[in-house]
Order: sequence, then structure tokens, then C-alpha cells
Amino acid sequence: MATLSRSEPTGTPAPRRGIGKLRYAMLGVLFAGIAINYVDRATISVAMPFMSEEMGISDALGGVILSAFFWTYAAGQMPGGFLADKLGARKMLLLASLCWGLSTMAMGLAWGVVSLVVLRLVLGIGESPAFPASAQVVSRWFPRSERSFAAATFNNGNPVGATLSVPLVALAIATLGWRWAFVLAGALGVVWALVWWKVYREPREHPKITAAELAHIEEGQEESEADASVRWAQLFRFRAVWAMMIGFFCVNFVAYFFITWFPTYLVKTYGLSLLKFGFYGMIPGIASMVGGWCGGLFSDYLVRRGTSLTVARKIPLVGGLLGTSVIALAVFSPSVEMALTALSASYFCSTFAAASVWALPADFAPTPGHVGSLAGIQNTAANIAGIISPILIGVLTGLTSSFVLPLLIAGGVALTGAAVYAFVLPPVRRLRVG
Repeated sequence: MATLSRSEPTGTPAPRRGIGKLRYAMLGVLFAGIAINYVDRATISVAMPFMSEEMGISDALGGVILSAFFWTYAAGQMPGGFLADKLGARKMLLLASLCWGLSTMAMGLAWGVVSLVVLRLVLGIGESPAFPASAQVVSRWFPRSERSFAAATFNNGNPVGATLSVPLVALAIATLGWRWAFVLAGALGVVWALVWWKVYREPREHPKITAAELAHIEEGQEESEADASVRWAQLFRFRAVWAMMIGFFCVNFVAYFFITWFPTYLVKTYGLSLLKFGFYGMIPGIASMVGGWCGGLFSDYLVRRGTSLTVARKIPLVGGLLGTSVIALAVFSPSVEMALTALSASYFCSTFAAASVWALPADFAPTPGHVGSLAGIQNTAANIAGIISPILIGVLTGLTSSFVLPLLIAGGVALTGAAVYAFVLPPVRRLRVG
């Protein structure tokens, strides 16, 4: 029978001074890669109004195109996580970033709906290993007392990339056209792949790591191989895994509104010009960056002061999703400024919760060799929301000619996620069979 280990982890010692900061350099490169990852996937959201006009794409077809990425992205999470565990993060992220960069560049050559759907499918394949491999990097380079901040940092590549894509892609479209916007965005992914291959190594293999920093990293980790016999399929026997999947589905259902339909929402609801949209569109993204780091720092603070890991993770998860539900208030806002206030608060709270979401795979994994697989499993469910959300919003918006119903539904989904993390997720302990 699948159970949890008996003792619940508490805090680990705060880092000592003068031990080295190489782990943060690795984290910085990883953060840049995830930011580029999101620039590449979000470029189409900014370009969609202009592509739709040129190609005659309806709202419903636009939803299908936006959703197509998530069909393969969601399907690739489990294989991507499994391969990240087998091949290692260095090889996996090299191959992944080359694939997503080249497919984004090719999107500049698209001639219609079919070609856009196919290229979005390829992009989803390329990007699917990114987050499972990133969770693996954090588990290798950071002790438990620093993991939530580290997870928040790489996850903040999401809002940073999405936010940067708004003004940068808008500028590229205004000056060069939407096709060149894809070429330039994709080239960033190819360049990052080469940088990653050059600089990244595992801690024990890196020539520049100090003995003190290596000791600090390893003393805060549990390297027990007692449950190395746990097979991939057995992970689905645990209630914790299903709670992680459903909870993250709810987080992403709301978050992907910002990645897909948010630009169209601002333009259509408030009639913003391209320049004004470029300015306003950055505000929720900036709020989400702050929210991610605040959530990570807060959870790590609780761990370091000796709070149980369960409490240190659940407070940001539950509180963050309760706050995320204020997205529904945007429908009652008479002005763009008030709507942006509600949306910014919602996105802040979403990433506040997501910092702990991405710390959970390393917290629950039976061994370090299961982190990528567990991250891939929870991210599969999360990105099923990426399939459903864009299509549902597109269809409902087309039927009602407004975003009122989609935003109300998003608020309800966020409340559901808060309940799952509060009442379904068990105490945070390593999974074990026996």
C-alpha cells in the first residue's frame, strides 16, 4: 500500500556566510531560459489580433490555435520528466530549447490555420521538458530551506517572459511585422541552448563550486535511496500526487488566461491602441513577478524558522489561490484601470502560490531520481488546463461577445484549487510504498 514516510520534515539551518553563490548563477541561467521559453510561447498571443485580421481567423479558431500548443505540451510532461531524470537536465534542456526556438522561428513562415496548429504542436513538444527539468535542477542545486525561492525564481521566468513579450513583440510587429516577431523570439531560444550547454553542470561536476557550497547544498538534502524501487506508475497510487495534479490544474486554468487571451481581452474590451496596450499589458505581469518571489521567500522563511514543511507550503498555496479568485472582480470594473487592479492582484496571488507548487515535487519525491517524473506528472494535469482554458474562453467569448462568464468561471476554479490544497493534499513527506 502507498503511504507517506512517518516523520514530517521541518526547517533546515540558514545558509552560512561565505560559502559561495554558484548555485544562484545556475539559477540565473535557468531563469533566463524559462523567460525565453515564455516569450516564444506568448508571442502568438500578442500577434493574434494582427494575424487574425490578415488570415481571417475567428475567435473560435483563434482559441484552437492557442490551445494546440497545450495538446502536445501536456502530453509531453510525463515523458519529458522521465527523460529529464534519465538524461539529466543539461542534455534535456539543450534539446528542448533547440526545438522550441526553431519551431518559433518557423512560425514566421506560417500561411494559414493548419500550419499554425502544426507548428504550435511542435512548440509544445519542445517546451514540455522545461519545467520538469527545472524542478530537477532546483532539487540538485538547493537545500530544502532555499528551494521555494529557487522554484519561484525559475517559475518567474513565466511572467517575466510573458510580460516582456508584450512590449517587445508589439514593438517588433509595429516596426517589422508579426512574422519577424516570431523569427526574433525563436532565435533567443537557440542562443540560450548554446549558453546552457556551455555553463551548466551538476554540483559535484562543476569545476568552480567550492567545497563549502557543495557541503551546504548536500547537508540540506535527503539523498536516501530507501525507496528507489518505487516505479513511475506507482506514483499515481498516492493521494498527494492527485492533489498536486488537481491543485496545479486550478492554478494554471487562471494563469493561462494571462498567457493566451489577456492581450485580446484588453484590446477588445477597452479598445486600447497598440502603444497603450503595450504599457497597460505589462502591469499584471510585473505584479506576478513580485508575487512569485514573495511566495518563495515567505515559504522559505517559514521553513528556516522551524515551521513544519506542510504549513510552510500550504499557507502560500491556499492563501494564494484564494487571492487568485479576485480575477472575477474584473467583470464588475467600469474602467480599464480598475480591471487591471483586480487582474494584477489575481496574477500576484497566482504566482505567490506557484512558488510552493514547484517546490512540492522535491518535497514529496521518494528519491532525487523521481523529482523530474513527479514534476512532469503534476505539470501534465496543469497543462490540461492549458488545453481547456483557451478553447473555453474563445467559445464563450464568441457566444456572449464578452469576457464576463469566462472570468467568473476562472474565479470559481481558483477557489476549488484552494480547497484541494487545504483539504486533500496530505502532510508534506516523502512518498513511500510499504
